[in-house]
Amino acid sequence: MIDHIDLAIIRLLRENARAQWKQIGESIHMTGAAVANRIQRLEELGIIEGYTVRVNEGRIGNGLCVFVTVMMKDYKHTKFQEFIKGAEEIKEAHRVSGEPCFLLKVQVVDHHALSVLLDKILEYGHYKINISIGQVV
Repeated sequence: MIDHIDLAIIRLLRENARAQWKQIGESIHMTGAAVANRIQRLEELGIIEGYTVRVNEGRIGNGLCVFVTVMMKDYKHTKFQEFIKGAEEIKEAHRVSGEPCFLLKVQVVDHHALSVLLDKILEYGHYKINISIGQVV
């Protein structure tokens, strides 16, 4: 089980996954070695699955963020899920309850690139889009 100290470590790692154990320890009044032990335990429990990089998509040319809800034509979701995994523009994909079957977060260079992707999605179902005008959190 995890406690409030583990949650504090997770919060600090979410802010900066490259933080030194000693630095984290100073923030929560523990030694670096104690923090290392807790992080290792969190990894072994599968709570921490890995470490990643947050990329500013706009700075690498993918300035258009679009949320796409997809309603499938049929119940053959496996092929669509394979398509999703291979589409670099799709940054997140969630299977959701209710009317739409999937919610996709897409980052593309421009409207043309979005149109190309949406044409491919039409092979699997119809969609609705919402273009992000700014990220809040």
